[in-house]
Amino acid sequence: MLTSASRSSPTCSFAKEGPKILIIALCSIAASTAFGQTKAPAREWTPPKTVWGDPDLEGVWTSDDSYGVPFERPKRYDDRKVLTDEEYAERAKENELLSASIQAGVFPNVGYWVQHEGVEAQPYGSNWSEYARRTSRQTSLIVDPGDGHIPALTEQAMYRRLAEIAASRKRPRPESWKDISMYGRCITRGVLGSMLPVMYGNGTEIVQSPGLVAIRYEMIHETRIIPLDPPNDPRPHVSANVRTYMGDPRGHWEGNTLVVDTTNFIGGRLGIGANGEGVKYSEDLHLVERFTRVNDRAIQYQVIVNDPRTFTASWTVAFPITREPGYRIFEYACHEGNYAMSNILSSARAEEQAEAAQR
Repeated sequence: MLTSASRSSPTCSFAKEGPKILIIALCSIAASTAFGQTKAPAREWTPPKTVWGDPDLEGVWTSDDSYGVPFERPKRYDDRKVLTDEEYAERAKENELLSASIQAGVFPNVGYWVQHEGVEAQPYGSNWSEYARRTSRQTSLIVDPGDGHIPALTEQAMYRRLAEIAASRKRPRPESWKDISMYGRCITRGVLGSMLPVMYGNGTEIVQSPGLVAIRYEMIHETRIIPLDPPNDPRPHVSANVRTYMGDPRGHWEGNTLVVDTTNFIGGRLGIGANGEGVKYSEDLHLVERFTRVNDRAIQYQVIVNDPRTFTASWTVAFPITREPGYRIFEYACHEGNYAMSNILSSARAEEQAEAAQR
């Protein structure tokens, strides 16, 4: 497997770049000057256009810079959306140490912690993880509500969640493929599960043509084809009887921002979290995404999550995706190398047989 270290050119490595600061949309960026020196006027940046006149978002982008930012905001940050200088320096130092370390642990594989008595997890190199080149200052990926936390679950969703937890405790080992996550089965991670920064494979490729935008994700290689319409004359979504894991998207331009409205999801299978984990959403899920090119190397990504059957209020996630020299999307041969399914299930049956023999 090729990682971010091998993807980027030497001039883009963390060690040479150092902890640069990128704050997009959360606060303004000002040019620092020496004491007593007059500030130079900021260079006006003109968003590029395609040959047919649409804002140009094409290219391969990655959310690596936000890997390590908590999904929900730790309480120690209160309502602050960005780190202080001291907190930022601490996070940058931690990322630098982790990127050069050897980690050991047990993988939280496909929804189950792979634990076997008497078997120790083998250490794995940190190059499996794609640490930030420029550490983010965000205190959480959730930017609304102000406290940076997911709103309370509805009563219906709470009962569903408690039932899932109770069922998992009754069957400590997976009984069938149904007990393994959609991501573990190489099927899908969902829309937000595909965008959120994770351990590796955070590449997102955007391809444009007149009237269409395609978004391809590095992991599982799902591709969304998004038709574009005038903002005041959008085409309707397909029938509610037609549902997919990635939903039915409709796009339009608001100035230089691509707005993607997506409905018609399959409910009860995926959560709105990293790799599609977390509290499972319902078929009423409605996502409104915004992609805004803010400079030559960054797109600000934002998504508003609305699911009235699962959450008591809507909430928003935002973070930048960036263009890195040398970063490419590589093959993600999930199905071809997915021995986890058969190994996990056969291992569970073997353990049950051994316990039965002892009894």
